[in-house]
Amino acid sequence: MNDCIFCKIDRGEIPSQKLYEDEEIFVIKDISPKAKCHYLFIPKRHYKLLGEMTDEDQAILARTFAKIAALAPKLGLDGGYRVVINQGEDGGQTVPHLHIHVLGGEKLPI
Repeated sequence: MNDCIFCKIDRGEIPSQKLYEDEEIFVIKDISPKAKCHYLFIPKRHYKLLGEMTDEDQAILARTFAKIAALAPKLGLDGGYRVVINQGEDGGQTVPHLHIHVLGGEKLPI
């Protein structure tokens, strides 16, 4: 997607500090954090919604969740964290590129 902000960050067209990157995903800090630690785990391949992913594509999500767990200590999430995926306008999705919010670093409200 040429106009997608996350695709532009991935291509290096918009500067952003990537905290982690591999062939499938990258991780950045949320620019409007809702917790002490608020990260975005973003697939490099553009999907707007979960429903656009094939069965094969969904394996990326499994690997991403494993990477969240592996990186948690490095990201200051030792005490636990919350994982959120907003879907569509009604679900609060503000960037139309699938991404996973990971929040923590403090006691989060229920």
